[in-house]
Amino acid sequence: MTTPEISFEFFPPKNLEASFRLWDTVQSLAPLAPRFVSVTYGAGGTTRELTRDAVTTLHKNSGLRVAAHLTCVSATREETLAIADQYAEAGITDIVALRGDPPKEQGRFQPTPEGFNSSVELIEALAAKGTFTLRVGAYPESHPEAASQKANVEWLKRKLDAGADEALTQFFFEAESFFRFRDACAAAGIDTDRIIPGILPIENWKGVRRFAEACGTTIPAWLAEAFEKAERDNRCDLLATALCSELCGELLAGGVNKLHFYTLNRPELTRDVCHAIGVKSKVRLENVA
Repeated sequence: MTTPEISFEFFPPKNLEASFRLWDTVQSLAPLAPRFVSVTYGAGGTTRELTRDAVTTLHKNSGLRVAAHLTCVSATREETLAIADQYAEAGITDIVALRGDPPKEQGRFQPTPEGFNSSVELIEALAAKGTFTLRVGAYPESHPEAASQKANVEWLKRKLDAGADEALTQFFFEAESFFRFRDACAAAGIDTDRIIPGILPIENWKGVRRFAEACGTTIPAWLAEAFEKAERDNRCDLLATALCSELCGELLAGGVNKLHFYTLNRPELTRDVCHAIGVKSKVRLENVA
């Protein structure tokens, strides 16, 4: 089994304690030499400033390649591209370009006046600058708002054709979900090497289950049953490590060579899974005062 290239996603801290947790997470995972790490935006653009601060701080102090999430929500075109320009001026040239989730009170996405109407428009504008490596979202089990899986795949192709370099998928629980999606993408003329599976180690089953239900990720009956038994036996961490390692192993055996981990700013399980699939520590992150 080939050792994969890996990347990690973090979310921006909202207080001092969370800042320390983020830095501890980065210190724990940086020795695994990720291709890049990304920092998310909150729904409705609620963490725009926090994301920018986290991205620039990690870029300056971690020695890692850092990608900033950027969305179309709650900002004009001018404001959004100004943020991108600020990243470029700071030496940050990786962006995860997304439509973004609307504010809770809004319900469905509605373009901001003078804002981008879709992720495709955002990608086109960023690609035109010629500055950024662009990554986008992909949905193996279809985006909740897509009319069909065919439409879901066609929209991904539009994003890649608009100038995106790679697509990072939503998490899923069975390798076959990714393989079916990959086959559909190949049939649509998409270079499937550009589609990177998103992996969510199950740190907290109840929380992950709520998250999966909200975003339309299929929850296999066997998985729910396994965690119910593990909770009774107090073996959730052991089960989570084994299942996530098995999922990654199946993906690697199926020809995948890159994995993107959603860490939830909790490094232990992600680190253990990486070790289990052969990703060993390569570098040490220096402490920063």
